[in-house]
Amino acid sequence: MLAIQQSADGRRAQRIRCHIRATLQFLTQKLDCRIIDISRTGMAVQLHGWIEAKRGSTVILTCPELGHVECSVRWYRAGKMGLEFEQTSNMVAQITAYFRNFHRDPKNLQPS
Repeated sequence: MLAIQQSADGRRAQRIRCHIRATLQFLTQKLDCRIIDISRTGMAVQLHGWIEAKRGSTVILTCPELGHVECSVRWYRAGKMGLEFEQTSNMVAQITAYFRNFHRDPKNLQPS
């Protein structure tokens, strides 16, 4: 699995700001969103509407850069949502490939 280290602000992983269009699905609801930051453990998204998912719910985020990503809702407020990636071997491989192809330089994001 990925090594989790605390950053200077107390977060488990360094975030990288981005602007990736995506679709968020919860049960039968689908909603357009934008990924506003991403790390090896999760992401924050700006929602374009409202969705019924609550903290602890499982959602699926879909975008060309990441594919289909299963996540747990960590927080939801003010039109934004924090998502944590499921820590399966397949998910770790997807996220590692994303960082290898789209964010090559950040030294803090290399797998341990």
